[in-house]
Amino acid sequence: MSIGKAGPPAERLTTEDLARMPDDGRRYELAEGKLDVSPAPVFMHTLIEGRLCTHLANSAPPEFVVLPGAGIDLNADRTRHRIPDLAVIRQRDADQPYLTRPPALAVEVVSPESVLRDTHTKRQEYAEFGIESYWIVDPAPDKTGILALRLEDGCYVEAAQAHGEDVLEADLPFPVRIAPHWLTAEGDWRQRIAGE
Repeated sequence: MSIGKAGPPAERLTTEDLARMPDDGRRYELAEGKLDVSPAPVFMHTLIEGRLCTHLANSAPPEFVVLPGAGIDLNADRTRHRIPDLAVIRQRDADQPYLTRPPALAVEVVSPESVLRDTHTKRQEYAEFGIESYWIVDPAPDKTGILALRLEDGCYVEAAQAHGEDVLEADLPFPVRIAPHWLTAEGDWRQRIAGE
């Protein structure tokens, strides 16, 4: 009886390998050098991203930039690469082709296939990288919600939470008010999203 040899160790991918991925609307990320692919976002996901991006950009002081879908290299060997739905960075931290310094805020809109990734995996990765605020948006149509987390001693703790027409009041990365209901509701959301 012969014992087979183990194959060569799997090569870890880096962000350079991402340049060879198809431009097909999917999101290609890296988790410890392994490809992590998400399907293209559905309409509601994109609606929430757009409204939240607009509201944050309108609320941000001039030293901040709100970026949809910005790639972030989470480690020096570029084998951890994430693309939060939204990132808020200080202008001085802009970098190309991907961000290499922690954003002030990362936002993920949960979808059915991303629940574990957004609530556990990315939560841990973003904390280890030093992203000071992390928001998780639950797009439940009957009661859209936002959980705002703040980095303390290397771990995220709940800073605020709001659902439906309750108002989330956050102070990081800058003071902002959001009524999550207006991220998904029909009507004049621009006038009502701050809960006023």
